[in-house]
Amino acid sequence: MRLTAKIDIEVPLAEVYRYITDFNAWEEAATRRGAAVSRSGATADAVGAGWRVRFAYRGKARNVLVKVARLVPGEVAGFLIDSPSIEGASQVEVTPLSPRRTRVRVVVDVKPKTLAARVFISTLRLSKRRVDRRFERRVTQLGAALADRYQRSQLAGAKG
Repeated sequence: MRLTAKIDIEVPLAEVYRYITDFNAWEEAATRRGAAVSRSGATADAVGAGWRVRFAYRGKARNVLVKVARLVPGEVAGFLIDSPSIEGASQVEVTPLSPRRTRVRVVVDVKPKTLAARVFISTLRLSKRRVDRRFERRVTQLGAALADRYQRSQLAGAKG
């Protein structure tokens, strides 16, 4: 199942890419939401770096391995996702629209590995429009958070 969303935000491309590849901030965000995150590589900013993430979803403990599959500075960050029940890939592409405006496109593609996961993904396909809307809403929230973070850094820079 493939989910795709794009947003345009008032943040320069270099800043957007820097925020997207700030893996320490993503680790902290996951931890704040209750996930247990452990790094499975020595460095977090290179292809091959990975994280083991443990979290509860639908009342069950889930384990996911996320690995950096592709990093093209200023263009793309790609990740592989693997768990006992699903596997997939995610890609975040950034495109400059102007010096201060950037388009962010997020693509997530998941495939089931078990019968239970196949049934779950089939159920999601039946409500594809609702799932797409929720995914787009989450990507929009990500864009708003990136824009807010950029604005705060600009204000802090102007005061200092």
